[in-house]
Amino acid sequence: MTVAGALRAATAQLMQAGIAGASGDARHLVAHAAGLDPDLLTLHLTDAFDAAAEARLAHALTARARHQPVSQIICSRLFWGRRFRVTRDVLDPRPETECLVAAALAQRFRRVLDLGTGTGAILLTLLAERPEARGLGTDLSEAALAVARANAATLGLASRTEFATADWCTGLTGRFDLIVANPPYIAAADVPGLAPEVRDWEPHLALTPGGDGLDAYRRIAAGGGPLLAPGGVVLLEIGPTQSAPVTALLTAAGLICGPTLPDLDGRDRVVVARLP
Repeated sequence: MTVAGALRAATAQLMQAGIAGASGDARHLVAHAAGLDPDLLTLHLTDAFDAAAEARLAHALTARARHQPVSQIICSRLFWGRRFRVTRDVLDPRPETECLVAAALAQRFRRVLDLGTGTGAILLTLLAERPEARGLGTDLSEAALAVARANAATLGLASRTEFATADWCTGLTGRFDLIVANPPYIAAADVPGLAPEVRDWEPHLALTPGGDGLDAYRRIAAGGGPLLAPGGVVLLEIGPTQSAPVTALLTAAGLICGPTLPDLDGRDRVVVARLP
């Protein structure tokens, strides 16, 4: 079999399994099985696809047909131009979260705190883009912190990064120029309607706090102020209907909120607040 034949067969198998975006997923899985860069796959279509690659692809296609996300199968996600390790212990970094990164890079900071760091994608991207900055990433999940530490080491950022187990702001000390977070914000009632790739495979701790979905924002609003340096900024990713309640929580905590920033689809995505 050639790479082209494997790609045709994989696409057909995923389409038969009812997987949306079958051709794109097949491309990534075939490239992964063959040890190739998916962006360069067309240069290798006539290459032989050996038995070992076939076995790896068969395993990957079985997993994808069960709706396991491609990023978990290949253990990798491209975010802001860099590769991050992804496992079932962390939230898969979303393209819309790059809006939070863009907003953060518009700020001046030397010390940044990333609450609920997961893969570390937000924190590590900010540090990679700002060589003079240092940061702390926290998470309640030790398994998630292990993934974040591995990503920091791979990207050569371990010397400027600290990680700690923490339940949002509880127990944290110090002052930060910037606090960022993409907290769990899905209401409990909305979880059953999520895509199976999300509902059945990603850690619920990173998806929903239960209830109305706002508990993490309440915790951050209550504890974030004392962790901000004078003039420090808080940037929080939100669900598209949560701008008003999250802004109200931060305002009640004494922070000054600016306009909520949209994502590329025009939906409310990032709440911005500043310590006076």
